[in-house]
Amino acid sequence: MKTVKIPSKAVVAMIGASSSGKSTFARQHFLPTEILSSDFFRGMVSDDENDQSASQDAFEILYFVLERRLARGKLTVVDATSVRVEDRNRLLAIAARYRFPVVAIVLRTPEDVCLQRALDRPDRTLGGEVVRRHIAELEGGLDGLEREGFWRVYVLASSEDVEIRRTAPVELNQAQEHAC
Repeated sequence: MKTVKIPSKAVVAMIGASSSGKSTFARQHFLPTEILSSDFFRGMVSDDENDQSASQDAFEILYFVLERRLARGKLTVVDATSVRVEDRNRLLAIAARYRFPVVAIVLRTPEDVCLQRALDRPDRTLGGEVVRRHIAELEGGLDGLEREGFWRVYVLASSEDVEIRRTAPVELNQAQEHAC
């Protein structure tokens, strides 16, 4: 069993391809009120979680809610693919403004598993090309995650047994803030 340590005041970035198990993992380990799902906000603005044309509006709302939660000192989990460095950078910048460490939980689920899950989901219309692109983007940036400014990076196979242990808040120092 792998132990993932999460400060009680932190941002948790769920990172992985579509259908890698991010949402399931988040629901298993965090309170529903702690999870900000890009799919949920996409559905809120368009009535369709699959409507990619609603992504910009959805993320504006997600980041707004994230900031409100951080202002209140609340642990917050961002459930989005976050496979692109520019998406992670915005998340890191917001967390730095509130002096919150960011823990990355990367689900490195095999491509064939993601593709089968995508096919098995009647509520999703993602094609295999989207899953393959997400996996390629994730794999291309995996080595650089540590340097992006995350407090901790945990890379997991989706089938691993994981224990989430909440710890005391972390004081960020000047160097950590600049890394974000």
